[in-house]
Amino acid sequence: MDNPTVLLLDEPSNDIDISTLELLEKLINNWKHIVLYISHDETLIENTANVIIHIEQIKRKTKSRYTIVKDNYKNYIQRRAENFERQEQQAINDRNEKKRRDEKYARVYNSVEHALSNVSRQAPGVGKNLKDKMHTVKAMGKRFEKEDENMTKMPEQEEAIFFKLGNESAKMPAGKTVIEYELDELKTPDGNKVLAKDIFLRVRGPEKICIVGTNGVGKTTLLKKMADELLGRSDIKAQYMPQNYEELLDLDATPVEFLDDTGDKAIRTRIRTYLGSLKYTADEMDHPIRELSGGQKAKVLLLKMSLSDANVLILDEPTRNFSPLSGPVIRKMIASFPGAVISISHDRKYIEEVCTKTYTLTNGGLK
Repeated sequence: MDNPTVLLLDEPSNDIDISTLELLEKLINNWKHIVLYISHDETLIENTANVIIHIEQIKRKTKSRYTIVKDNYKNYIQRRAENFERQEQQAINDRNEKKRRDEKYARVYNSVEHALSNVSRQAPGVGKNLKDKMHTVKAMGKRFEKEDENMTKMPEQEEAIFFKLGNESAKMPAGKTVIEYELDELKTPDGNKVLAKDIFLRVRGPEKICIVGTNGVGKTTLLKKMADELLGRSDIKAQYMPQNYEELLDLDATPVEFLDDTGDKAIRTRIRTYLGSLKYTADEMDHPIRELSGGQKAKVLLLKMSLSDANVLILDEPTRNFSPLSGPVIRKMIASFPGAVISISHDRKYIEEVCTKTYTLTNGGLK
């Protein structure tokens, strides 16, 4: 309405439903001027961006680097992976060649040194020749040191997180009914408005269920009601990840304190190892949770699930705060979880790669 020529958008796809996401993509693609945006939504980036500005932290977050590429996201990711693979192979070849060269050099050096130490004083000519040869060998060593400075470096990149959800005890038999949830009326938390009627959901075995729907239809309210029922049951072990992480997190505790209240040294060491696999630095492990980013808070809740023996996960927008680097890991981790998953998501890659069934919540129930 103000006829802008530049749009600056910070996470524009957060908290909007899929139909609005599609409108957002049309807006960006049809915009005749400049759009500069930050996003973790891989589908949005793939469908709209024609220049990629990639900012990353490497060397355990002690060094930063940026890359600017005029290309679409899929090409950038593919070429980046190919370049890293090529550089890594060249670096390995260089190091193998250096090892062979250094071994050969050491044999020559030791041979000349041994001959020098055993040369007779009665053979000054031989001694002079050996000293000249040692001078040449040392000069060769200095030349090798200079060559090594230009050796191909191992590629550095921001590392993806790594851990898994669930173990054998989380395995859910295919025919087992996890929940048959019925609700005549879904009302707003204050009870003043009916959002939907005649809701029924059956989940069996290790199904991965996703609930979608327009904003305001009551998805989060419904999931909380399901969570209350599932968390109270003794025949299953459920874990819940709310959309607002602060509902469950103790913001004054550190990640280590939140994940372990025993104070046992061995347990805390194990938790620190797990946090390290999630790319926490030692300093971040001792920060109050309130000082952490949304993605780091989400990792704490996911690790809590990983450390539990849960066989049912209830997840409200589980991928919303993860970077495009971590997103694929999170999706793979949830897809391979051996138990059941009931989730809400607007992440189109999550729906495609993880979910075995998708339901749309309407005012007439789940379709």
